[in-house]
Amino acid sequence: MRIGLVVDSACDLPLGYLQQHNITILPITVRIGEAVLADHRNEQATLEFLHAHVAERGAEAETMPFTVQQIHDLFLERLVIDYDYVFCMTITRSRSPIYDNAQQAGFAILNDYKATRAAAGITTPFALRVIDTQNLFAAQGITAVEAVRLREAGEGAPKIRARLENLALHTHGYMIPRDLYYLRARARKKNDRSVSLLSAALGSALDIKPVLHGYRGETGPAAKIKGFEPAVEKLFEVTIGQIHAGLMTPTVCMSYGGELEEMRALPGYDALRQACAEHNIELFESVMSLTGMVNVGKGALVVGFAAERVPSFG
Repeated sequence: MRIGLVVDSACDLPLGYLQQHNITILPITVRIGEAVLADHRNEQATLEFLHAHVAERGAEAETMPFTVQQIHDLFLERLVIDYDYVFCMTITRSRSPIYDNAQQAGFAILNDYKATRAAAGITTPFALRVIDTQNLFAAQGITAVEAVRLREAGEGAPKIRARLENLALHTHGYMIPRDLYYLRARARKKNDRSVSLLSAALGSALDIKPVLHGYRGETGPAAKIKGFEPAVEKLFEVTIGQIHAGLMTPTVCMSYGGELEEMRALPGYDALRQACAEHNIELFESVMSLTGMVNVGKGALVVGFAAERVPSFG
């Protein structure tokens, strides 16, 4: 059985990895004023757009995910011919319509695929499964990397489906924003009241940075720490502790809203990299998607991993 994998462009994994493993991207288009860019996870294009637009006007941006029709057309034009079973892994449905769009498209695809496959000389059935990763950005990468491992190990679709759905329940994404005023402005644009004016004002005035925890579709504060770099160092320390305690997959994903060299210079980074090497954990690093940056601001850091228990910042 030929198994295909699909992610949306908010999934923070290196483009080279996605291309190497033939992972299809559902692009999210970003519009800031007259400037428009479809996010295909090209890091150079993302950084150029960031420097030109996001820092000044990113909070005003509109993000436009693939519509039901666009997803339907992508599958019928290519994926129903190239594969027999496709897993489409999306950003958490609580933050984006991509999951629901893919679900709706899936019903139409399963009604329409037979003629397309027959024209290509394929008589066997086609199936797809939409997986809500229940997380954001770098944390979305955990399920995608596991899907690649399982596919390369020759596992069948039922086992892969069960594993990915269970893994989504235990994936933890941690984000530290640099600019709470930006985060609040962006949240207001999207009618998201999770960052209040008071918390933004206090956080900026006192340089208090929240460590936000994405888990099972919800986002909330895991800790509040004075200073961006101390908050990052604490997050790296917690991640190292979880590596020592054991992860559900040998994977840690990180993304940063800017040049990766800036991220690698942050305190605690070298210790985290060493801990990953000592425990045979693959560390994936990528520039945050343009979609992610316009939503959380330049310079934000995200770390994702899977663990059975919720780590403590105490």
